Amino acid sequence: MTDVLRVGGRERTFTIRVPVATPAQQMPLVLVLHGNNPGGDGARMMRELTTFDRQTQARGFAIVYPDGVDGSWADGRGVTAADEAGVDDVAFLTALIEWSAEHHGTSPDRNIVAGLSNGAFMAHRLALTASDRVAVLAAVAGGLPAGLADVGPTHAVSALLIHGTADEISPIEGGHSRRRGPNGELRGRTLSLAESADRWRTIDRCAPDPGTTRSTELSSRTDSAAGVGGCRVAAWTVFGGGHSWPGAPTGEWEPTSQEFDAAEEICRFAEPLLIGAAARQL
Repeated sequence: MTDVLRVGGRERTFTIRVPVATPAQQMPLVLVLHGNNPGGDGARMMRELTTFDRQTQARGFAIVYPDGVDGSWADGRGVTAADEAGVDDVAFLTALIEWSAEHHGTSPDRNIVAGLSNGAFMAHRLALTASDRVAVLAAVAGGLPAGLADVGPTHAVSALLIHGTADEISPIEGGHSRRRGPNGELRGRTLSLAESADRWRTIDRCAPDPGTTRSTELSSRTDSAAGVGGCRVAAWTVFGGGHSWPGAPTGEWEPTSQEFDAAEEICRFAEPLLIGAAARQL
């Protein structure tokens, strides 16, 4: 069932699922943000593409799939339809967290935001600007927008960053958007996986070195030491992975790793890091 929330003069839609049983502690809300999809069915695509429904149900988490305006998010790069329309998606997603807390008893400050591509960029933005509400960020195939690199959040946020080495749409090395300005100028630069992880380690006041690395034939993951409130940062390089969601059904258009299920790993990473805002304050 699709719900509607009016924010900034717009009717915004979303699909939410809340466990029937209410745990003693307020359950976290997982916000799953789709990639740029002009067809407008990005939320449905993310439900079909990922196993978040199953993963969250098993853990007693609530989950919501919001819809971007014109199938996109105003992620701060200035290149999407939502950005150009002046949409305030931070206000929408923050209002959604508040609405869920009021109507479903979910946590106001121990939440997870996860996204793919345009949704990953937006996840970075929400974690930076609503860090008191977001305890864990997960970004797949999307680095930190360079224009937001100097934003100073008020609270530490744990981050799991996943990127493929064969991603040509949003390269792991960072770079500009393919959508150029009216005069052909480059726009929408994003940081590399390594730079994004370094920025979040700095924000979270983790040790300056990247941390401990575990490698397989198919990927390499580096986990930081704990920072403020026990927050952590993990950077996961998928060898040969394209602009895709690991664990999703393999498609012809992008190389998709089957070594792990990104939704499962995001929930597993987040579960011990759902730390209240008071402990994460910088």
